[in-house]
Amino acid sequence: MEIRRIQDIDVQGKKVILRVDFNVAIENGKAKESFKIAAAKETLDYLLARDCKVAMISHLGRPDGKVVSEFSLNQVVTDAELILGIKINFVPDCIGEKVKESLEKLEEGILLLENVRFYEGDEKNDADFSKKMSENFDIFVQDAFSASHRKHASVTGLAEVLPSAAGLRLQEEISQMTIIKEHPIAPAVAIIGGAKIETKIPVIKFFEEKYDHILVGGKIANEAIDQKIEFSDKVILPVDFVDDRLDIGPKTLEKFKEIIMGAKTIAWNGPLGKFEEEKYAASSNEVLEAVIASGAYVLVGGGETLEILEKNNAMEKISFVSTGGGAMLDYLSGVSMPGIDVLKK
Repeated sequence: MEIRRIQDIDVQGKKVILRVDFNVAIENGKAKESFKIAAAKETLDYLLARDCKVAMISHLGRPDGKVVSEFSLNQVVTDAELILGIKINFVPDCIGEKVKESLEKLEEGILLLENVRFYEGDEKNDADFSKKMSENFDIFVQDAFSASHRKHASVTGLAEVLPSAAGLRLQEEISQMTIIKEHPIAPAVAIIGGAKIETKIPVIKFFEEKYDHILVGGKIANEAIDQKIEFSDKVILPVDFVDDRLDIGPKTLEKFKEIIMGAKTIAWNGPLGKFEEEKYAASSNEVLEAVIASGAYVLVGGGETLEILEKNNAMEKISFVSTGGGAMLDYLSGVSMPGIDVLKK
C-alpha cells in the first residue's frame, strides 16, 4: 500500500497538527498506561528536529460532544511530559483563538489541545469542524493507527483540508500488520480472546484462510459454544474451564501451549479469561510465557492484552506491540480503514 509519508514532504519549520492516541485509562488524575503515549515519540522527535511547531490532538473517553472534566486531556500532561521527555503546553480547546494564541506564543516544547470529542463534530466528521481545527496549521500528520478505523474529523477530515501524511508510528503499524496479514511464516498461530463474538468472527475467518491454528478463549469462546457457531478444524475451542467458564481449563491450556511452542508466527488479540481477577489470569499469563519462549515472530494488540504484557513486564519481549485493538481486527479482516485510505497516493 502506497501512502503519503512525512519523509516525502517538506515539514521544515512548518506548523503541524499531529493526531495521536492518548485515549488511556485515567485513575486519580494519572495515566494508568504509558504505551500509547510513548508511541508518539518517534514522530514527535522527527518533527521537532526539523523545527516544526507541533500541536497534538486526541480523544479521551466518550464525552458525547460535551465538555466533561473527567475526560479532559489536561490529566495526562504530567505523565506525557515524563514519558516523551518534552515540555507540553496544554490548550483548553482544540479550535479557535486559544489555539491560535498558544501557537503564536510557543517557544519551547509542544502543544496538547483539548479532547476533540468535546465537540460532536469530530465523530460526525463535520467538514466545518475539520476546517476550524485546520486553521493556523500547514500540515496534518496522522499517527494514530488505533483510531484509523474511524471516519472522524480528527482522523480523516483534517486530511481532506490540509496537506497530510502518515507519521512514523503509523507507517510501522502498517508494515507489521502486513507481515501478519500477507506474509506469515508457517506454522502460524492466532490467539483470539476477549468479548463480543460478533466483532471477532470476521478476523477468525481471515485467520482460518491463512493460519494453521486459531486458539479461541475468553468470553467469545463461551459465546461461540453457546451459539453453536461452526468453524473449521483449525479453530480450537476450549474443552474445559475454570469455575463458571471464567477461564480456560488445564487441558485446554496445555493444548494451547503445545501448539504455541511449535509456532513461527503468532498474532494475539484478547485475554483468555477474566484476567482482571488474578485467579482467572492464570491462562493468559502462562500463554504469554509460552509465546515468549516459542521464539516466534509475535504481534500483540488490544488494550486488555497490553495490560497483560505490562503486568508481566513483557512489552520488550514481544516482536511488535500494536496500539490498535479494534483497528487491528478491522485491518486484518479487510475492513475499510478510513484513516489510512485518506493518505493513499
